[in-house]
Amino acid sequence: MHFNFYLLKGLRLLLFPFSLLAGLYINCRNWLYNKKFIKTTTFNLPLICVGNLSVGGTGKSPMTEYLIRLLSQRFDVATLSRGYKRKTKGYVLAGAGTTALEIGDEPMQFHNKFPAVGVAVGESRIEAIPQILHDRPQTQIIILDDAFQHRQLQAGFNILLTEHGNPYWHDWFLPTGDLRDQKSSAARAQVIVVTKCPAGMSETDQQDCIRHMQPLPHQHVFFATIDYGVPYHLLSHQPMPLHQEQEVLLVCGIANPAPLKQYLEQKVKLYNEKRFADHHIFSIDDIHNMKEELDALHGGGKIILTTEKDAVRLVKFGNALEHLPIFVLPVKHRILFGEQQRFETLIVNYVSDFARNYQP
Repeated sequence: MHFNFYLLKGLRLLLFPFSLLAGLYINCRNWLYNKKFIKTTTFNLPLICVGNLSVGGTGKSPMTEYLIRLLSQRFDVATLSRGYKRKTKGYVLAGAGTTALEIGDEPMQFHNKFPAVGVAVGESRIEAIPQILHDRPQTQIIILDDAFQHRQLQAGFNILLTEHGNPYWHDWFLPTGDLRDQKSSAARAQVIVVTKCPAGMSETDQQDCIRHMQPLPHQHVFFATIDYGVPYHLLSHQPMPLHQEQEVLLVCGIANPAPLKQYLEQKVKLYNEKRFADHHIFSIDDIHNMKEELDALHGGGKIILTTEKDAVRLVKFGNALEHLPIFVLPVKHRILFGEQQRFETLIVNYVSDFARNYQP
């Protein structure tokens, strides 16, 4: 395992010239947008963008869900995503009978958990937004999932996420690092959230992050940790708390499972991992392999545990999974240092102020 880590790191360092080319392209593209040589489009409704500067693993989906929970209590909310790895093209609005293959796993997760919220996908956001408003004219706010680099569209409120264990200020361009945007692009965000922080994060660590980040005067910085909920059965949705005598087969296809694995190390007796690529499309052979690996565990109370994102890609195998103890582990962001109210007030005020300013 350590050999593979150092081999991968060495290969990424060898690709440094390609990182320089990627950085040059990204800087030129942003310069053209910043100087308005390439035009951007705005809309007369509040748009909140959730994004990052790196590839995957910062918690965009849990943050989108956080915003849905917060805003859908007062406003009619829709979400718009690209729909990564879906089998369709163009604009699709989720409805009854929609599957993850049609809209992608993360939008399907939103649709399952928040059926009253409009969930749409589309490669071109500036084309998809008018279609959302046509199909759902009652929509008052759209949350843009992973659209920070989609600069053709100018959101009114940008929430930038960066992972505590791999912050953008210590990163470098792909493929040597994980950045897909230049660090100075962080200046476009109104809010920066450092995610996946230790639950007991110290104020010294907090201030050290802020010192390296060097936020602008108008920017608000928050810190969030992951809270794991009680697992529930994939098909019956019956809850089942984890316990110290449990043996777990962890099945996941997510960008960064490290926090999840650390959590399991503390909560269960033993866990084995069956790792897949991010957004992996499961096959029936994968299901058979899961069953074989579960059978190989010797303890009592053994289960398969997966993420909510993976669950929407597994549920299509309903009959094959019927007799398997396969459970889903929900996650949420929790804002640290007693700043949850300030965080939520900033977001609600943006939407409310926008609505007042644009009343017909």
